Amino acid sequence: MTNSEKLSQKNPKSQIERVIETLKNDLPTLFENDISYDIYTKDIYFQDPVNRFKGKFNYRIIFWTLRFHARLFFTEIYFDLHEVNQPDPDTIKAYWTVRGTLRVPWKAQLFFNGDSTYKLTEEGLIYDHLDRWDRKPREILKQFLPQ
Repeated sequence: MTNSEKLSQKNPKSQIERVIETLKNDLPTLFENDISYDIYTKDIYFQDPVNRFKGKFNYRIIFWTLRFHARLFFTEIYFDLHEVNQPDPDTIKAYWTVRGTLRVPWKAQLFFNGDSTYKLTEEGLIYDHLDRWDRKPREILKQFLPQ
């Protein structure tokens, strides 16, 4: 029996709905407010184009770092959440855009799209979080230069 089959048998729909609702509430304000960590396993694995690590402590640090750098380097920054869905019993997907104005005299604009794939345990907790961006990190950084 696959993890997906076990998840759909063991896990009440309400747990997955709770995870989806938590993501919908947390993600749009992640640059201002801390997220809820009770929907993640203690050994959560995270990967994006510039980071890769394991453990809830490190996961907390990455979100603290995002908030810190958002306040330090941007006059305004937004995480626009477009959609959260469940394509498979053990997978949740989120589609989003990050946009903001850099705290520099030429007011450089940051903009990129991405998606997050969250994998669920049989109990409906997120154990894997993979972020993909629509361009390479160096292309995103080029947006910071004067035009």
